[in-house]
Amino acid sequence: MFKLAVAAVVAALFAFSPVQAAGAGAGAGAGATEQAKKSSAAKKKVKRKVVRKTTATRTKKSKRQELAAAGDRPRMIRRVKTVRGKRVVTYQPVRTAAAAVAVGVAAKTVGDMAGLDNTVDPLALRSNVAYVVDQNSAEVLFEKNANVALPIASLTKLMTGMVVMDSKQDLDEVLRVTDDDVDRHKFSSSRLPVGASMTRRELLHIALMSSENRAASALGRNYPGGISAFVGAMNAKARQLGMRDTHYVDSSGLSSRNVSSGRDLAKLVMAAHGDPVLREFSTTPNSTVQASGRTMHYRNTNYLVSLPDWNIGLQKTGFINEAGRCLVMQAMIHGRNVVMVFLDSKGKMSRTADAGRIRRLIESLPDRMDVDAIRPSTITASAPGLAR
Repeated sequence: MFKLAVAAVVAALFAFSPVQAAGAGAGAGAGATEQAKKSSAAKKKVKRKVVRKTTATRTKKSKRQELAAAGDRPRMIRRVKTVRGKRVVTYQPVRTAAAAVAVGVAAKTVGDMAGLDNTVDPLALRSNVAYVVDQNSAEVLFEKNANVALPIASLTKLMTGMVVMDSKQDLDEVLRVTDDDVDRHKFSSSRLPVGASMTRRELLHIALMSSENRAASALGRNYPGGISAFVGAMNAKARQLGMRDTHYVDSSGLSSRNVSSGRDLAKLVMAAHGDPVLREFSTTPNSTVQASGRTMHYRNTNYLVSLPDWNIGLQKTGFINEAGRCLVMQAMIHGRNVVMVFLDSKGKMSRTADAGRIRRLIESLPDRMDVDAIRPSTITASAPGLAR
């Protein structure tokens, strides 16, 4: 009986084991199938990525080949900026050498086109026009194309300042920058937003010190009769000062039709130097102003005013493509009150470098106390073949 019971148990075990094995086999088969499906999907995904990458590579390659075939393969610059809190990456083409040459030709100054760059001078100045005069004696110390009228860029703002001061308008009156003050001629940048409110005093300060264009425009626009009356007053003041080669069309100097000569600008500097406000505002190294309650920091466009070895009483810089780099200054040099004018200078630092060359020339002359005994002759540049 016992044997029969054992045999029944063993038979039952053998009958149960295949079922388990079959169940295990089914589970393993299902897992393997699922794994195979995942592997297949992953392979398809990778394949799709490879196909997309290959297609993109082929597209880029074909584009490069097309550009190369056309002889205009650009180099790209990667620029990263934040727009509405998101990081945006853009690629911009770099100008080719041919394009750069074309731009250089197009950007020739009016003075260059007139042949003034052929003028030879003993100091090898980088400015096409230079005029230096002793403010007290009116003795001309250096002269180069001084009677040629050229665009004067932001030197215009010196006359803007004179007209504002002559008008006796309230310097503490609050003025507002409007859309009319936005430069749509040169599309120059400005730190003053439309809607900003500032006093006339602060607008005049940053116009003279930092050559702020919207400030100069707002000053002219808020003149009795508006900007046209203001420009009329500028030209009337020029005639009063005997500036025969000078003409103004705006209050900022952005137009190349604002023109003057070295001799005329020396007269303007001498007249402007007589106003203590213009002296102070044009020579402040830096200043903090308030625009609609917002604090703004401005620096002088002429770094020489910050140097201890220069004694500058009044200055103004200017630049537009047609005018080149321009500079006018009144300074005390070697016992002399000297007025210097430089127009159409080449290179960002060249106008101040020319001022340094003139300074060394003046320092080599007899002291102002000895001028009556030994009067130096005027140094004049010459331009072969150029009508003077």
